[in-house]
Amino acid sequence: MSAAAVHTREAGAPDAPLLLCLHGIGSSSAAFAPQLAGLADRVHVVAWDAPGYADSADPDRAPGLDGYADTAADLIREHGGPAHVLGVSWGGVIALRLAARHPDLVASLIVADSSRGSGTDPDRAKAMRGRAGQLAAQGPEAFAAARGPRLVSAAAPPALVERVVATMAGSLRSPGYGYAAASMAEADLTGELPAIAAPALVLCGEQDTVTGPDESQPIAGALPTSVYVTLSGAGHLANQERPEAFNAWVRAHLHVVARVPV
Repeated sequence: MSAAAVHTREAGAPDAPLLLCLHGIGSSSAAFAPQLAGLADRVHVVAWDAPGYADSADPDRAPGLDGYADTAADLIREHGGPAHVLGVSWGGVIALRLAARHPDLVASLIVADSSRGSGTDPDRAKAMRGRAGQLAAQGPEAFAAARGPRLVSAAAPPALVERVVATMAGSLRSPGYGYAAASMAEADLTGELPAIAAPALVLCGEQDTVTGPDESQPIAGALPTSVYVTLSGAGHLANQERPEAFNAWVRAHLHVVARVPV
């Protein structure tokens, strides 16, 4: 899919270091409002609506994980790359595949509340493949109302829960969500992580019950150059639930790997 068909939200000076933000499977560029507002003084923040999501066009066929990674690569080239790539959940899986396929375009990685893909476990892969049918049966609003609250901690403020649910309901549709779920179901990045050269910051919300430390820690352990951080008081959407702390860690990472001023 052409990068021209991908909708983005952007903030910051175009000549600043590029930070490409890739959202989770139930979200859109709206998920990165705290990063667009909080990091644009130092970097050019570009957050996409993945192909088939929100304001981006529907793909002609299932892109597969490689297709999403290649579209992200085209977006980086379009913006003059390379980029520091921030991926949350499914976006983290795309970011890791992007770094493996296009190492020249990825200056560093920030992988938040992610996994090696659902293909590491047959039951998880089966459940992921069933997501498209659930969306079709329930509709976006009911689907989001059921799933959205699980993505934050039990102590999350009601306004955040409402925003997460509304973002999900306004972002998902068929066939895009089914294509994304299929890409997760087939993904197992275990074997390719040790070859990824980009320095990485791996973050995980302390109360993330969706992927959690059991998935994030193996990513950090397998990457040749990584720092692992637990964010207290955050669930799966740590970048939204603890934005100040999350952004502070991103700033520190960018300062270390690229001397971006903090």
